Amino acid sequence: MSAELPLPQKQAHLREILLACGPVLVAYSGGVDSALLAHAAWQALDRRMLAIIADSPSLPRRHLRDALALAEAHGFPCRVLVTSELENPEYRRNGADRCYFCKDELFHVMERELVRRPEFRTLAYGLNADDLSDFRPGRAAAEAHGVRAPLQEAALGKAEVRELARQAGLAVWDRPASACLSSRIAPGIAVTPEVLGRIEQGEEALEQLGFRQFRLRYHGELVRLEIAPSELSRALDLEMIARIRTALRPLGFRYVTLDLEGYRQGAMNPAVEIQLRPVLK
Repeated sequence: MSAELPLPQKQAHLREILLACGPVLVAYSGGVDSALLAHAAWQALDRRMLAIIADSPSLPRRHLRDALALAEAHGFPCRVLVTSELENPEYRRNGADRCYFCKDELFHVMERELVRRPEFRTLAYGLNADDLSDFRPGRAAAEAHGVRAPLQEAALGKAEVRELARQAGLAVWDRPASACLSSRIAPGIAVTPEVLGRIEQGEEALEQLGFRQFRLRYHGELVRLEIAPSELSRALDLEMIARIRTALRPLGFRYVTLDLEGYRQGAMNPAVEIQLRPVLK
């Protein structure tokens, strides 16, 4: 479908895609993409859809609570399944392909759910059209498992997804992009439950201090805080600096730094791309 088509036509096409591939299990994280996909599938298919949340130490508890609350608020069925990506040494080593092993585990778990629920026949996830230009190893796992990407198939970009989510009354429509806790860990540093727990506690502390869009990037003894440019002036206040330091030092971080470039999505990707260069040649 052409990216130039009006949004109502793309929305209608999304419904057609979902009707064609239902009954469907939707990979659902509570972010705006997966929330819109789950809601659209619910509207098109009613009980012939089921949202699946993958739960593991890399999913922040507040995100799990929010995702379940959103599903309950809008009435679509949702189930939490435990995934075990941290048991895979290829995932734990945190190489450039970490996301592949995460999605591979997710889709294996969803395929097992298909066996238990023969009334369902298709897996879908919330890749949007703009994601095609980003570094996303998980796409290869989706392709290997034959998982559909209805938002991308309908040529819906991120801004259009947010607008449709707003029209649908989804509270997450303007929520900043989110990613799993493992994405905060610098490439090459092992992913462990202990590290993930420290990162989650640190980000909860930043949220309690009133920051809205940020990342706590883990570099071992050093953590690098990325805070949205619109919030940087508040973070640079001497009193706030002291409060941040007081909140994070007990978590065992020796150095707490503030990235003056501010928050930007996929900030770890340049390091990942450098890692990939020998492979890509």
